[in-house]
Amino acid sequence: MIVYNQAFDLYHTIFRILHFLNKFENDAVVEIERIRIWDFYLLFPHKIHDIRLKQNESDIRKIRKDFIKDSKNPYEQINENRKIFEKIKPYQLSALNCIASYGIIDKSSLNQQRITIINKNVLTEFVANFEELSPKERNIIALMTSHFYQMSLFGTDGLKNRTNLIESKYDA
Repeated sequence: MIVYNQAFDLYHTIFRILHFLNKFENDAVVEIERIRIWDFYLLFPHKIHDIRLKQNESDIRKIRKDFIKDSKNPYEQINENRKIFEKIKPYQLSALNCIASYGIIDKSSLNQQRITIINKNVLTEFVANFEELSPKERNIIALMTSHFYQMSLFGTDGLKNRTNLIESKYDA
């Protein structure tokens, strides 16, 4: 039996990452680990409800509950988030290198674990040719690129610690 999973499809990974990057302007800088975490939650939307939020983030909790329904797909059941997150890493890094080869992001900044958009026009042109995203996907991208972009990646209240997808114990 042949089973397709978009998590292990390089072209779908490029598609997802381009949608995230399209929310930013030229010279915007985003950490690779942050994009990788966002991509995981776009792939597995029901897992977004597992992100730990602070007491004072009740507005985000409400947005998450109202706009990103916790509907679990039995074909996308994940028992170990970190293992899947590490399995998709080569696809995510390959997608970023491919995007850099088109001149959309700076290839040299990838070596510094950063993504720098250098050609918003080409990026917009690519995304304009894609099919429309579902409302759930648009909501996830909007939430990730707003609230979870402003949040630090490091520390006890950082995105890495709250998602528990990447080890954060030894971060500075």
